[in-house]
Parts: sequence; C-alpha cells; structure tokens
Amino acid sequence: MIPFFLMLGNGNHHLDSEQSFCPFKMLTGFPCPGCGITKSLVYFYQGDLYKSLTFHILGPFVIFFCVLTMIVLIVELKTQRTYFDAILYNKKVAYALAFFLGVYHFARLVYFINSNTWDSILLQSIWK
Repeated sequence: MIPFFLMLGNGNHHLDSEQSFCPFKMLTGFPCPGCGITKSLVYFYQGDLYKSLTFHILGPFVIFFCVLTMIVLIVELKTQRTYFDAILYNKKVAYALAFFLGVYHFARLVYFINSNTWDSILLQSIWK
C-alpha cells in the first residue's frame, strides 16, 4: 500500500533524488540489501519497468510473489489443503535466494562505491 501512495505523490519525480528512510543507509551511508525496493515498486506501478529494475532487481518479483501468495492462500482456504509447502519451507531454496541476494548486494555495493566519492557517501548518512 505504501508504494501505491508514494506513486500518487510522485508527480515531479522526487523519488529519484530523495534520501531514503533506511536506518542502515542513514547510519553508514551505504545501501542495505533491501534499499530501493519501495522505489522499484513505485516505478513498476507506474509502468516503468526499466527504472523499476534499476532501483532494485527484485522489485517486480516482490509484486509477483505477493499476488501469487494471495491467490494460493485463497485457494488453500477454499480447499482446506496446503500447496507449495515443500517449496516455501525448503532450505535449498532459502539458501539459493540468500546467496543470490548476497551476490546482488555485493555487486550493488561495488557499483555504489565506484560511482560515488567518499564525501558523497558520507553526505547520505546522518554523520554529514
């Protein structure tokens, strides 16, 4: 719901330059693994898939997963059976997703450090 309301107030595209409210980024100046998800969702809602993927590659997949989860939960409630438990509670899937997120975050950090100076990184923290 929050990304939808942010989309309504994003008429002048202020989300491109606004500081995020991520406590980790405010403390360190570096983005956390989830930084950019909300902005990614906002731009996905607006139909800008490229910009959505530039903020966070998993943003559109979060929307897909949430819609799929709602559908599965409705079907489970109607049929009184559980589906996808073997996948959702599988340690191999969890480890694969964690590994992917770790590699993706490391690549984002390398790009972030190479495209910003230490002074601009410090300006993004509370230690300005």
